[in-house]
Amino acid sequence: MESTEQLLAVIVVLGLLCGSLWLLKRKGWARTSFRRSARPGQPRLEVIDRLALGPQHSLHLVRLADRTLLVGLSPHGCNLLESGPAVTLPAPGLEN
Repeated sequence: MESTEQLLAVIVVLGLLCGSLWLLKRKGWARTSFRRSARPGQPRLEVIDRLALGPQHSLHLVRLADRTLLVGLSPHGCNLLESGPAVTLPAPGLEN
């Protein structure tokens, strides 16, 4: 009997959570889908290149939608070093 009461309590709590989320979404106060691609079939975030500077330091060239970001990573965190419009780099070995 005790396990039935516990199961019922869990179902009631989950129902209240789902109802609250539905109400918040309906009022526009909550959003549940955080990943939306800019164009179908094309990722919104893409790592273009990575350069290791040492065992714990590296540079990352990242494309975010229509922007290109140069990010430096270290044990102390990450820093945005440069930002600009999206660039298209040629594939390795195809240079003139």
